[in-house]
Amino acid sequence: MFRGGFRADDTQATPSGPPVESRRSFLGVLLGLGSFVIGGLLSVPLIRFALFPLLRRTTETKNSPLGELNEFSSLTEPVMHTIQMEQVDGWRKAISEKVVYVTKDSQGQLCVLSAICPHLGCTIPWDVDKKEFVCPCHDSVFAPDGSRISGPSLRGMDTLETSVQDGQLLVRFQYFRQLVSDKEAIG
Repeated sequence: MFRGGFRADDTQATPSGPPVESRRSFLGVLLGLGSFVIGGLLSVPLIRFALFPLLRRTTETKNSPLGELNEFSSLTEPVMHTIQMEQVDGWRKAISEKVVYVTKDSQGQLCVLSAICPHLGCTIPWDVDKKEFVCPCHDSVFAPDGSRISGPSLRGMDTLETSVQDGQLLVRFQYFRQLVSDKEAIG
């Protein structure tokens, strides 16, 4: 209520001390600042928890043994092997089995092929009767060395990186982008 230009909520000094309104303002600012600092400190672990999988790189897959090198010297057709690979991704440790084929390329050198079709990712079996790889999903056909013969696949089967250590043939499994004509590693 107004009385002679004075409002009840106007700042005024009390007989016992400083103005009441400035003390309330100061305490409000102090409370807001404290809340902001505490909220910031509490959000740091949450943000770190949320961003950890994005910031941490997937571990590289290790080389998996396929067998003694002399076992593969007399190959006449591709031989299927199942390898186990361990991969740590974020908080999860996964051990999975992947199918690969050991065969010889057009120059007669050993090579290892991924059994994942480069078209849409189906598992490609070796057809013993036809002497070729035939994808059961969309009928892509590949030669014994993995080269494309026919079908909707844009490229041949993907070769995997191999190495020899202490007479053992080792392979490093990778995933490759599908539906593209060039081999592009994605993991």
